[in-house]
Amino acid sequence: MTRASVSRVVLPFAAVTLIWGTTWYVIKTQLGVVPPQWSVTYRFAVASLLMFGACIVMRRTLRFPLSAHGFFLLLGLFQFAGNFNFVYQASRSITSGLIAVVFALLVVPNTLFARLFLKQPISGRFMIGAGLGIVGVALLFERELTETGWSAAFTTGLVLTGCAVILASVSNVMQGTERARTYDMFGMLAFAMAYGAIIDAGVAWATSGPPVVEWTPAYLGGVFYLAAFASALAFLLYFNVIRIIGPAWAAYSSVLIPFIAMTISTFLEGYRWTPVAVTGAVLTIVGLLIALRARSVPAGTAAAGGTTGRS
Repeated sequence: MTRASVSRVVLPFAAVTLIWGTTWYVIKTQLGVVPPQWSVTYRFAVASLLMFGACIVMRRTLRFPLSAHGFFLLLGLFQFAGNFNFVYQASRSITSGLIAVVFALLVVPNTLFARLFLKQPISGRFMIGAGLGIVGVALLFERELTETGWSAAFTTGLVLTGCAVILASVSNVMQGTERARTYDMFGMLAFAMAYGAIIDAGVAWATSGPPVVEWTPAYLGGVFYLAAFASALAFLLYFNVIRIIGPAWAAYSSVLIPFIAMTISTFLEGYRWTPVAVTGAVLTIVGLLIALRARSVPAGTAAAGGTTGRS
């Protein structure tokens, strides 16, 4: 693996995985007083303001043709509105662990959509690695899965999470297109997050009434962390990785994030590892190593999941 590959892909990928692995713990500070729809709205409203500020400071362009704003609006609708609102609604019916297991499947639609719409090859070794990783995540949450009874609410939660996965996958594949590469990443995210926040606000007002804010350091600090690090910075890095290596390989972060979250919970919340969970962690890591060896990551490539050499 070249030094350019490490700096352009591996380090950003690792940073995104670590950041999003911490969000489960931080999101707990957002639950309670404020309806979740409004918390999502605040998150992306602040994130968009930060991105606009970065564009001004770095003198990035904010001038785009009208057709570009149509692209940004769809990205905001799919990623920053639909995806997150479906997830928050699903969390009312099923556990966060089960949502994590379903989201680990993101690598599947990303790979299929990349093959269908971007004509990017699918590596058998990559799919084996992804499969092992998904099984590993399921074992991490084996207790939650076995204790969850089947009901109408359970079915609703699964369907909502599935919708969130599909919308996230569509937005991921949008970043792998040649059209997306013509737009400056900073300006694109600024507008997409702004459009997403506007849609979120409409959904929040319609479902939960006027805005509610919890004026505590924990809540406000959580909003800032989720906006600045888990949104502005993380999506900037993640979408750039997608543009380089494609949506399939980048989606492997969804397999690793639950493992990172459980590790953090071990130190901060006293989570106790069972033999089944340890087995799941091992499978997750083994799956990652197999997926990594399924392709190299040469700078400037855009193939997803294809076998182009060894890392």
